[in-house]
Amino acid sequence: MGPENSNRVELARLLGDFPGEPALGETWLQPGDLPEPANTLLVHHHHMTVTLEAHYGGPVVLLALARRLEGQTYSRKLLLKDSGSGKVILFGIVRIHLDLVTDQVRELIMEEKIPLGRLLIDQGVLRRVERTALLSYPIRQVDRERFQVGNEIHDGTPIYGRLAMLYCDGKPAIELLEVVRPVAPTGGER
Repeated sequence: MGPENSNRVELARLLGDFPGEPALGETWLQPGDLPEPANTLLVHHHHMTVTLEAHYGGPVVLLALARRLEGQTYSRKLLLKDSGSGKVILFGIVRIHLDLVTDQVRELIMEEKIPLGRLLIDQGVLRRVERTALLSYPIRQVDRERFQVGNEIHDGTPIYGRLAMLYCDGKPAIELLEVVRPVAPTGGER
């Protein structure tokens, strides 16, 4: 199976954790294909929490939209908001293999109060983020609602995201879909 097919399978698995979550109609991209600020926000091997905090100049706030626990696999559909402006700056789906993290980390994850990257950093978890794919897709009504954007974002405007694997203490513990806030074609909004 080629990389594009394995990316498609992984994306389908993450979206499938939440029945009713619409397909994206994605296009797979290379690092040089993304405009700013999507390039800065997505083309790296760092925690998205840290990258968003640096870009927006302050902490981010977690809002869990839905969750699912199946055995030792916990999935969460989420939004991250800029604590200063209150704007939604990221939509994500995360799948965490709870048996690969400590009991303390597991409890904090399940509380759904702290963004995952910040939680792992604060708990001193040895971690490595591996960006596995970049993607774009045309903005949909559900994205307009999630990011609370109106007519400044035209139909067909691309929205950008990435798939990533987060290794905790050397173990592939966390799978991620991270989609950043869409930007008007004029680039006027951060």
